[in-house]
Amino acid sequence: MENEAEEPRTEVGEEADEGGPIKTFLEHLEDLRWVLIKGCAVLGVAVLACLLGGNVVTTVLMWPLSRAKVSYPSEVKQVVTVLFDTNQLGIFKFSEKEKAQHNLSSNKFVTVHVEPVALEGDTNRLLLALRVDTNSDPGLANKLNIQVINQSPAGAFLVAFQIAIYAGVVISAPFLLYFIASFVFPALKMHEKKYIYRGLFFSLGLFMLGVSFCYFILMPIALTASVQYTEWLGFSAPLWRAEDYIGFVTKFMLGMGLGFQLPVVILVLVRIGVLNYRILAKARRYVIVVNFTLGAILTTPEVITQVLMALPMQILYEITVWVAWYWERKEKKRLEAVAAAEAAQTPSVTPTEENNSSPKMD
Repeated sequence: MENEAEEPRTEVGEEADEGGPIKTFLEHLEDLRWVLIKGCAVLGVAVLACLLGGNVVTTVLMWPLSRAKVSYPSEVKQVVTVLFDTNQLGIFKFSEKEKAQHNLSSNKFVTVHVEPVALEGDTNRLLLALRVDTNSDPGLANKLNIQVINQSPAGAFLVAFQIAIYAGVVISAPFLLYFIASFVFPALKMHEKKYIYRGLFFSLGLFMLGVSFCYFILMPIALTASVQYTEWLGFSAPLWRAEDYIGFVTKFMLGMGLGFQLPVVILVLVRIGVLNYRILAKARRYVIVVNFTLGAILTTPEVITQVLMALPMQILYEITVWVAWYWERKEKKRLEAVAAAEAAQTPSVTPTEENNSSPKMD
């Protein structure tokens, strides 16, 4: 009897082909414990690797700031960039009157180089001279003049650990999903696994699409809007704290990636019968409000950035509504074909036989 109790228990019939072996509650807890151990180990290794390569990850996160462009109002007639060697001392914006007073050049973008010049006959004494470069690159003045700084002795370590946590989760995500799948999938049937495989594939693609859209397109616009809004309020924004900038960029990209998961969640609910095309079509106006609300929460308080975030999410929702309509139409045609096939296979009955065989109704 003891040997029979120790034999592996499997499901019977159809479930034996689709599900895994039946396990006790303690056996499931043991499997879950190993999933957590392996997941924590992989996450720890990824975080440690990102700590060691923190400068590379920081360079990647600083790229949107370097791509952010400045747009000058119409009253600014000339932009002067002052450089000492390769160091930028400042950017000055001149009106029409100030441009005429200084008379540096007729070009809108001018670069002034501060250079040391030795006095004739006395090499120990140097003077600083100004050299005007009228053929300057306007890209210097179009970039945001923002310095990301650290303001505390332990700030660099905190920022590095913050970066490592976000980057480590992203790097280890495929392994974590694999461990979770190895724990959950044995209890699923074949058709359930099929839907989950498809959902994971599209979910990963939409997440990467959302993060890429935020990183390459939305983030530079949001950073520019933040600086311009600050200057419009009358404040100066030449310095940003490193932890604030890293937190804003990482949360912004993570929010966009999660926001792009909405179609997968909705289509799963459609598949299991919770939602349908009619409900989704009626909820369109509420989804528009939700998308703009998320845009206001996750982005800067500037209309263009909010629209750029809400618009692709609304487009994805419209695609989801269309897919739900297509599924319902396809299912309706299938049911009609099945009904027609059953009707064709039903033998015809004469009126006399029908009267004799069917019970009379009062």
